[in-house]
Parts: sequence; C-alpha cells; structure tokens
Amino acid sequence: MKPLITLMAVSVMLLSLSTKAQLPVSKIIGKIVQADQQPVNAATISLLVAGNTQPVKFEVSATDGSFSFEDIRPGIYRIVATAVGLVKYESAPFTIDSSNNQTTLPVFIVSKADIELKEVAVTAKKSFIEQKIDRTVVNVDAMISNAGTTALEVLEKAPGVRVDPNGTISLKGQQGVTIFIDDKPSYLSGADLQNYLRSLPSSTLAQVEIMTNPPAKYDAAGNGGIINIKTVKKKIQGFNMGINLSPRFSKYTSVNNSLDFNYRHNKFNFFGNFAYGTRNNYNDISITRKYKNEDGSLKDIFTQDSYIRRKGYGVKATVGADFYASENTTLGITLDNMLRYPKNTNTSTGQIYDSKMILDSSIVSINNEDGKFKSHGVNFNIKHDFYKNGPSILANFDYLTYDINNDQVFSNKSYSPEGVFKSEDKLDGNLPTDIKIYSGKVDYSQTFKGDWKFEAGAKSSYTNTSNIANYFNTIGGITSPDYEKTNNFSYKENINAGYVNLNKDFNRLSVQLGLRLETTSSKGHQLGNVEKPDSAFDRNYTNIFPTVFLMYSLDSLSDHQLKFNFGRRIDRPYYQDLNPFISPLDKFSYYTGNPYLQPSLSTKVELGYIFKNKLTATASYTNTKDQVFETIEIIDNIYYSRPGNIGKTKLYTLDLGAGLDPTPWFTFQINAQLNYFHSKGNFYTGLLDTKSTYLYTQGMAQFKLKKNWIIQLDGYYQTKMTNVQFELAARGRLNAAVAKVLSPKATLKFSVSDILFTNISKGTITNLQLTDAYFKTLSDSRAAILTLSLRLGKAVKGQRKHNSTGADTESNRVKN
Repeated sequence: MKPLITLMAVSVMLLSLSTKAQLPVSKIIGKIVQADQQPVNAATISLLVAGNTQPVKFEVSATDGSFSFEDIRPGIYRIVATAVGLVKYESAPFTIDSSNNQTTLPVFIVSKADIELKEVAVTAKKSFIEQKIDRTVVNVDAMISNAGTTALEVLEKAPGVRVDPNGTISLKGQQGVTIFIDDKPSYLSGADLQNYLRSLPSSTLAQVEIMTNPPAKYDAAGNGGIINIKTVKKKIQGFNMGINLSPRFSKYTSVNNSLDFNYRHNKFNFFGNFAYGTRNNYNDISITRKYKNEDGSLKDIFTQDSYIRRKGYGVKATVGADFYASENTTLGITLDNMLRYPKNTNTSTGQIYDSKMILDSSIVSINNEDGKFKSHGVNFNIKHDFYKNGPSILANFDYLTYDINNDQVFSNKSYSPEGVFKSEDKLDGNLPTDIKIYSGKVDYSQTFKGDWKFEAGAKSSYTNTSNIANYFNTIGGITSPDYEKTNNFSYKENINAGYVNLNKDFNRLSVQLGLRLETTSSKGHQLGNVEKPDSAFDRNYTNIFPTVFLMYSLDSLSDHQLKFNFGRRIDRPYYQDLNPFISPLDKFSYYTGNPYLQPSLSTKVELGYIFKNKLTATASYTNTKDQVFETIEIIDNIYYSRPGNIGKTKLYTLDLGAGLDPTPWFTFQINAQLNYFHSKGNFYTGLLDTKSTYLYTQGMAQFKLKKNWIIQLDGYYQTKMTNVQFELAARGRLNAAVAKVLSPKATLKFSVSDILFTNISKGTITNLQLTDAYFKTLSDSRAAILTLSLRLGKAVKGQRKHNSTGADTESNRVKN
C-alpha cells in the first residue's frame, strides 16, 4: 500500500505544477540572407537568454530564409545563426516585453567563410542521456569506459537496465525485455542472447534506445519493454573506414576488435562491419544444499565447488548496399553472418555429508562442452516517397537461419570418505537445433494538414524450429541410449499483426496514440522415443495493444515538462523454453524446458516530470499476469531449473535522474530507482508469495582536462532484493577510465572495471521442498581494457540512413 500512496503523492505534486499562472508570451520573427540578398535555407537559428551560452530554443530557416519563435516569455535575448560555408552570425541583445505580441528583428546578413575547409573534425559533446516522448536515448560514445567493451557491458551501464549472472536482462526491475538491433528483434534469449551481445563490440554501437512502453509501430512482445541497440552508420560520401583494437586484461586475456567501412559513389552505397573477438574467462561457483527430514531436522548436506573455464572465438560480419534508383526510391540489401565456437570446461568437486557433518562420499566431475553457433540473415528493403515531404512507404523482407549445436561429455568419478575410487559413469550428449524465420513487414507514413502524422503497417512472420537431443550413458564400459533425456521436439508459429499510430505537436502538448492487433497460431510436437510417448499442443489467440504518450510543457521555454504513457504488452515464451528436453548441467543439476508455458500479458502506466531535460522524476506501475521466471525444484535431491508462469506480479517504481554539467570541465549523471515488487502464484511447494523493496543506483562523473584528456568514474549499487525464489545479496561495481584524443582521427582509451571487485552474485533460493540452498559466484568482472580507435578516409555528409529490417521480435526469442 505504501508504494501506491507514494505514487499518488508524486502524481499530485507533479500535476499541481500545471496550475501555476503563466507569464505573457510573444512571437519573434526574422530572416537570414547572404550579402547578395540570396535567402539562406536550413540555417540553424538558436535563441539564447542574454548572458547565457545555453540555447533555450532552436529553429531552422525556411527556403526564403525566414524563421520564427513562438511563445517566448518577456526577457532579454540574443540570436546565433549558423549555416554550412557561412560565417556565424550573432545578434545584439534585444528585449521582449509583455506589451508587444510580436517582435520583428532586422534582417540578418551573413557572408561566406573565407577559408575553404579541407577537413572538419566534429568535436561537439553529446549528452549521455536524451529524453523523448516515447523513449530514453543513451549515446554510447558519451561514456568513455564503454570503449573496448561489449554490447552486454554497455547495457549494464544504461539507466534502469540490469543484467543478472544468468544473462537475464531487466528494465526498471521488470523482466521480459525484448532486445532489438537497428529496430529489428535479435530473435535470441537467455544465455544465447547474452553470448550474442558479448560478441558485439561496443565500437559498432551508436545509441541505445530504452522504451518501457514502446509505440504501436513495434511488436507488442516483451513485458519489460524494448531496448533498441542502434549500430554505427556513417553519413559520408567517398570512402571511410574505422578500426577499433581492444585487448582485455584480466585473469585471462582476450581481444575484441572491429572494422567498419562505407563507400558511396553516384547511386550506390556500400557499407559493412566486421568483428572478431575471443572469449577467455571464468566463473567460480560455490553451492550448498541442506536437505531436511519431514520434521524439519537436518538429513544431509551437499556442497559443490565448480570452476568453469570459458574459451572460444567468434566472428561477425555485415555487408550491404543501397541503390538510389531515383530521388524518391531507394532499394537496399543487407547480409548478416555470425560464427561462434564456444568451449566450456567445468571442473567441480561435490561432497555429501551426513547430519553430523561426517563425510559420506565425494564426486569429482569434469564436464566439457563444445558448441557451434551459426546465424545467417538476408534483408531486402525498399523505400519510396510518393513526392517530396509527402507519403512514404517502407517494405522489409527477411530470412534468418540459426544452426546451433552443442556436444557434451559429462564424466563423474565417485570416491569413498577415505578417497578410495568407487565408480565412474559418463554421459555423452549431442544437441542440434535448427531455426528458420521468415518475415515480411510494410510501414506507411503520411503527414496531413495541421501537422498530424499518421503511420500504419502490417507484418507477418513464420517460425519453424527443430530440436534434437541424443544422450548416451556409459557405465562399466557399456554404452546405451538414455531415453530419459533423448528426445525430438518441433515447433511452428505464425504471427500476423497490423497497427495504426497518430501523433501531433500542439502548442505545448505532444500527443501520440497507437493501436496494434496481433494474432498468434502455434503448434508444438514432441516426438518421444521408444520409452516415452509423443505429445502435441496447438494454441491460437488474438490480442489488442493500445498505447498512449503525452508530453506537456508547463512553460513556453519547455523548462518544465510532464510526461505520461500507458501501454499493454505480451511476452511469448522463448522457442527453446518450450522445448521439454532435460539437459544436465552436472550430475546433480538439470535444466528442463516447459511446453505448457503460457504467454504473459502486462499493463504499464508511467507519469514523469522533466526539468530542462536534465532532471527527471518518474513514477510507474506494472501489472503482469503469468509472467515467466526461472523456477527451481528439488526432486529426489536433484536440482531442476525450469521456466514457469507466476500467476500475478506487481511492480511499483519511483525513478529519479539527473544529468548536469555545472562547469565546462565537469559533467555527472546519476539515476536512482526505488522498487517494490510483489509476486504471487501456485508452486510445487504450495503458494509462492514474495515481496521485496530495494534500491538501485547508477552514476557517472566525467572530467575534461587540458590537452584533450578526459577522466571518468562510473558504477552502480543494488541493495538486497528478492526476485520470486531468489534472495540476492547487495552488490555493486566501480569503474574508471581515461581517454586521450591523439588527433582528429585517433583516440586512445584505457579503463578498469570493478576496481573494488564487489560485483559478486550471492544469495539463497527459497520455497524448495525440504531444502535450503545457498550460492556464490565469482567472475572476472575486474579487468583492464586498452582501446585504440582510428578513422580513415574523408568524412563528408550525404548518405541516407540505412533502413532496419522487419524480422524483429522473432529473432529475440532464440537463445544464442
């Protein structure tokens, strides 16, 4: 009840601001021309308060050179006008008073620049975070400790984003987040998504768009919202190439290198990027399980220490071309390929003690996994503008394939308390997975009279997955099939969707309304084996997803803004989570899928306040039905991890953020979230009912020194929290970085992550039948990274931004 009262109090406080009386406002009009009286088109006109260097409003001059500013409060102002090839114009201060409804300025006359610019290095500083009506935008380059890292590490530093040790990504405490790459879903989940993001160098990333309530244009999948990772696309003519070299030094050494290029000539534009990275890290895991008798007394204890070495390498390549068939029509094609070859070795020692802590037996396990992950994708797109500034249509057609294979060898040796060898058993497994995705999407947009922007579109996708598990036991030198684990599962799914979206900017109010309809048809078939019968399921459902976004400026300068959004989302199960296979992690731990998983539906409401785009306060409420979480069951002393639906979950969040630059040489960003989470549902031990209130904070401080040196500190801290069955201890991380601009084409960066080595995952697992369980995981989170970035070629504006593909949400549901 307390979180609800807090939410209502914040809402009343914010809404009360809108009742304040407003000062009289005026209009400013002007015109900018060259010395020969030729009008200057598309000049940037900045309105500043006299004595201040920060613009309060921007406008762009029309084709006749005219410009205007609406709703200006009384005061003393000045104007700065800039245009390519022209000398910057700065007006003398002028006064706006309440007695005049309109102020007409003298014509601005600007001259051409005397010096011909051979090459320009753009050094304008980007804000780390930008607020928009339907999303929060994070500029990756603005945080220098991102250099040499991966996309997963970039997400860990984004405001409100958390990544747990299992690779699960949550947004403002809400799981079920869908990851998009350039407006298309990654079709990956869980460990597969984590590995994919670890294979994507940060140097290929431009922005991260965070949408807790995505607009209707996006697929409705993902209860936690959408994180859209936008990759680097250079706006250049001629040839341009970038190189990033990043060795990583920790307990083990790895590299993360990338290259991107762009070449435009006449009607053709060619682009691409290549990345090569090695994986060389570890996890040191300690697990304790205490088994009880029916009366609650101690039965026996199992302890396990595992050291997991992860090796391997990966290559990612993207190449594409745009053909400008005419001024209004562009055709494009993109080819994506990724190859990864992970190798894991898990060496563990398990010990079983009786109730008096006397050693009963020991088991030494050596588990080896050799994996292969291949993905191939082709996208064809066509964009047509019916006439300049008129209706446009964009069509995307995608075909994606995933070829995943994992060879496993589990070797277990048992010893007596005295260390005498007793027995040995071995389990061999081969798990091939084949996924094919077909998708077609069409989007139409048009601006009507009165600046109403209308968008509509349709999408159809078809997915076909095939999963095979072949397991063989070897005991006493005799090998035989393990029919308990051997299986064959196929899954087919078809989703058809249509949407409409309407938005308009009024005097002070921006409105965006959307409606999306999605219908889903799916079929699953478990073929079984000689000991297990086959089974099948067939599901069909249709859902409607409305979205509402409002942003209101409380004053004419938009210093104070209110932001509101409402939306409904769906979270469909990952393809592999529907797979009923039982896959061993070790002799005492198994992962199994759940073909009975239901899609979960959530409703979210957010109300926020923004001050000068620098300070934000947001209160939100999310109600979810059948949300999917990892659940843990103990059956006959065996640990089973499987995804399961939790009946009802509620999340209340109060979020405060600040991004300030008090001096030209100092900038800091801080974000804090207070969360209250309540989950309730049926479980194998009875009713599962958990509540948790916890705090999560992130911060970044950046110091700009002389001679192009930059120093940065950043990190996060999370208090103790409960997430369904998991009670997690407090954890945090402190990072430091330094950057030096060597030249307009070369930058050197050095960073150290988790300096204090406090990013440790540990906690307890609750609601287990007659069992208490504890865990602790150490990893190589403390590391030093050196990055050299080079830019080759002549950078000149002129490239049309390449379109994203349409196969979005489906690829986000493939575990990579």
